[in-house]
Amino acid sequence: QVQLVESGGGLVQAGTSLRLSCAASGRTFSNYAMGWFRQAPGKEREFVAAISRSGAPYYADSVKGRFTISRDNAKNTHDLQMSSLNPEDTAVYYCAAGPTNYSYTVNRTPAKYSYWGQGTQVTVSS
Repeated sequence: QVQLVESGGGLVQAGTSLRLSCAASGRTFSNYAMGWFRQAPGKEREFVAAISRSGAPYYADSVKGRFTISRDNAKNTHDLQMSSLNPEDTAVYYCAAGPTNYSYTVNRTPAKYSYWGQGTQVTVSS
């Protein structure tokens, strides 16, 4: 089992930045790819970013160039630095952990992730 706890959400104005953190406990953190997903009201959960076991980052087109994902295997944490936020980024953000076949790949499908945090609300006002 892996337990995940997100932090860092909140209410911010458009154009500003916010940093989300995900702390993991349980099984060996470095064995998993780590991802961030978000879900807005009435919409399906969507892929935001993920980082492979080897540290390779992957992003959804909608956040590429604005968001940065990172991981610290020594601290069992991974972060999502979000910049140039806009109201379309408003959602509940979830961190997730999941196995992958290769150390340099990630999955973009929620069903491929085995463990999830409880979610943290991010609201961007215009």
